[in-house]
Amino acid sequence: MLATRLCTMRKLPSVLARTLTSGTSGSSMLPDMSEGHLPIHVNNVRSRLRDIVGASTNWRDHVQAMQERKALHTLLAKRQEDLPPRRMKDSYLEVILPLGSQPEIREKYLNVHNSVRFGRILEDLDSLGVLICYTHTKQEMQPRSPLSIVTALVDKINLCKKIIYPDCDIKFTGNVSWVGRTSMEVKMHMLQLHDGDYSPVLDATFVMVARDPENKRPAFVNPLIPETPEEEEIFKQGELNKVKRIDFSTASLLKMAPTAEERNIVHDLFLNTLDTRTVSFRSRKLPPNSVWMEDAKLKGLQICHPQERNIFNRIFGGFLMRKAFELGWATACSYGGSRPFIVSVDDIMFQRPVEVGSLLLLSAQVCYTEKNYIQIRVHSEVYDADTREHQTTNIFHFTFISENEVPRVVPKTYGESMLYLDGKRHFAATMKEI
Repeated sequence: MLATRLCTMRKLPSVLARTLTSGTSGSSMLPDMSEGHLPIHVNNVRSRLRDIVGASTNWRDHVQAMQERKALHTLLAKRQEDLPPRRMKDSYLEVILPLGSQPEIREKYLNVHNSVRFGRILEDLDSLGVLICYTHTKQEMQPRSPLSIVTALVDKINLCKKIIYPDCDIKFTGNVSWVGRTSMEVKMHMLQLHDGDYSPVLDATFVMVARDPENKRPAFVNPLIPETPEEEEIFKQGELNKVKRIDFSTASLLKMAPTAEERNIVHDLFLNTLDTRTVSFRSRKLPPNSVWMEDAKLKGLQICHPQERNIFNRIFGGFLMRKAFELGWATACSYGGSRPFIVSVDDIMFQRPVEVGSLLLLSAQVCYTEKNYIQIRVHSEVYDADTREHQTTNIFHFTFISENEVPRVVPKTYGESMLYLDGKRHFAATMKEI
């Protein structure tokens, strides 16, 4: 099996091989918080979450369970100052996914290429992030938490460029790294066992928000106190991440015009597609080794069944991420003509919850390409059959790398040009990170 893997790695182009074998930046600088912590089995994470909020495992009982949570309003803090501060190590958790030592759970995570399904990893990260936040806000005298903690944003997930093997144990670690008044940043790391040692696979940064027992209004969370210079640096980085998110949102092409440099890029794209045989702005011609953006998309539909609900009886955010990733992967695969590898996930905004029973429409678009890289944007929306209205729930951004150089994607309309520039921005941010 090892020989097969090495053979596969040798067949990859040099840029792809580097992407799959370089380490995670910054992982070695993390403070060690593992002392005295027993790892949790991955199958026990969601059951712990149900116990914390008092959620029922029976769909028919969910209404009663949510009614009972209303009584927890009296346990909410009136001010953040009334809550005891926490340390980073207070929320530290380790979770084991024993793919090697427990082969019976392997099939759920296995893909056709005999590696681990990344969509399943997204689900596990989402559940772990919520559990870490509940650990941070836990009050010893309260058997059930009055807080409803949900994922607001996946800031970034950077892979450390290694194939995830289906026959080696995986360990997730994580803790709260920054706290606002009602929000928490969580940093998580995934490692895989090789030759007796755990080596890094990915780093992830999620932002969670706390709300009242009915998930209607914001609720205060415990402040975070850094104890060491390393932790102070991590906390400052959390502040910087918040500022970057605000700046990125402010400069959004949905709000602001493109920069002068970006306008020149769009105009050059336009000029390169004009048919020189005619003197017309309407006559367009596709350049060599290119694909019109309108021809580089795939769509999908999901019926949201109760099986995919979270502890608050809405559709699990990890499920939405998995479905969006799989559609994005299929789009990159069909566009590049070979197996794509995920490099980064960034800026996933959870704009509104998805109710059980919803019709979820997913649309994946290739919005930017460069050499072997493919930037994919997945738009998800719910369709209300009664009102016939569509409402956006999420926007997902994925960066893939293909085994071969891919055609250039070319926008035709102004709207597609904005998608192109937005994809270029996300791609540039990803390359700066890794």
